[in-house]
Amino acid sequence: MFGPRVAIASLSGRSDAAWAEAAAEHVGAAFLGGIALDERSRRAARDLVARDREEFLPEDPLAFIDAELAALEAVPIRPAFNVRSATVEPVREAAEICAERGAVLEINAHCRQDELCAAGCGEALLADADRLCEYVAAASGTGASVSVKVRAEVDGVDLPATARRIDAAGADAIHVDAMDSEPMIGDVADAADLFVIANNEVRDRASVREYLNYGADAVSVGRPSDDPRVLRRVRRAVDEWFEGGERDHGSGTTTTESASTPEPQS
Repeated sequence: MFGPRVAIASLSGRSDAAWAEAAAEHVGAAFLGGIALDERSRRAARDLVARDREEFLPEDPLAFIDAELAALEAVPIRPAFNVRSATVEPVREAAEICAERGAVLEINAHCRQDELCAAGCGEALLADADRLCEYVAAASGTGASVSVKVRAEVDGVDLPATARRIDAAGADAIHVDAMDSEPMIGDVADAADLFVIANNEVRDRASVREYLNYGADAVSVGRPSDDPRVLRRVRRAVDEWFEGGERDHGSGTTTTESASTPEPQS
């Protein structure tokens, strides 16, 4: 899906084309957004802004997606756009733009803010697998590559079962915020034929090797995505792994080096 197998993950109101370009030296993909597409999700985003959260709220979100992706045409990175919507049609329209631009459309089934969940976005979508699969099928039908951003430790959600369902619906990747359940990466990787991107506290060699050994195909960096020191460490660890690391699948360690090996400082 992308290489090197390091991504930077969407951060509300911060992850735009300039952010992606600044990290392109170190990563293979950048997930822009998230961005609210329809009126219900945009109303929720405006409520979040009112309580001091950053959000992208352009007048025309689809035009914004197109312009941001156009700005990355000459940048050697695989762009992706993380989108939120309470209805399926805007997701399909955003996916059409991503397909035309060679970008990944990422469905946000991850955000946990009350305003977004009340609108039917984020974790509320993750908890409604039928509707989530409808979104995946609509996006995949445009020819776009489709990722689904999810969160572990959501009450009532069987994440491996959800992975199997979105795989069958046409998803290409699942982007997992592991929270405090790192072994869940292995459960998801075993459950479905999806490209698994592991997220949460990816900072150094130890965290990279833990996730890759559980079966992740790639890792993503969240909050420190604008810190080149972190990105260099993560990229170096990923490159080392794929050049020669051996998996002991499910254990969280490697046979060539312990996950607790101290990380050299940049």
